[in-house]
Amino acid sequence: MNETPVSDHELVTRAQQGSEKAYHELLGRFERPVFSIIYRMIRDREQAEDLAQETFVRVFNNIGRYDPRYKFSSWIFKIATNLTIDWIRRKEVDTVSIDGSRNALSADEIEATTITVVSRDENPEQLLEAKQLGSEIETAIGKLRPEYRAAILLRHVDGREYQEIAEILSLPLGTVKTYIHRGRNELREHLAHLRAA
Repeated sequence: MNETPVSDHELVTRAQQGSEKAYHELLGRFERPVFSIIYRMIRDREQAEDLAQETFVRVFNNIGRYDPRYKFSSWIFKIATNLTIDWIRRKEVDTVSIDGSRNALSADEIEATTITVVSRDENPEQLLEAKQLGSEIETAIGKLRPEYRAAILLRHVDGREYQEIAEILSLPLGTVKTYIHRGRNELREHLAHLRAA
């Protein structure tokens, strides 16, 4: 007999009623995605683990405050992103790496933090140029304000819709669009020297 997977909403309801099994299931579902979004933003494995753990502590301590009108994933990503932005503001991480985090210890971690631009038509010289361009882009992303960086990464690395980004960042939709627009403009400015070359 095939069991129908339990929805996030149902698991949250059970967790709110004190089900330890529901807490473990929610942790299992969201542990990797939460770690991944944090890791992509800061590129530090140990700190990402700490921030992910803090995210789950806050989620579980405040599970009663979850508003079921919104997707649970948006709520948990909002908590993770806000914690990470606060940490970035205190720490000011300079860059993200196109080749994956220098702190990545496994192939999965390297893959999770690698930004890949693929073209089947590239020869080795073009591949090197693409890699250099990627390095320039990651340096430029690292120079963005934390809010712009989060919006750009959520949109262009994670592929999230504008509305979900708004929910995650607790911002109006128009503000998210403005952040992404301004972030792109700043990236254009940071990368303007490449056009002249």
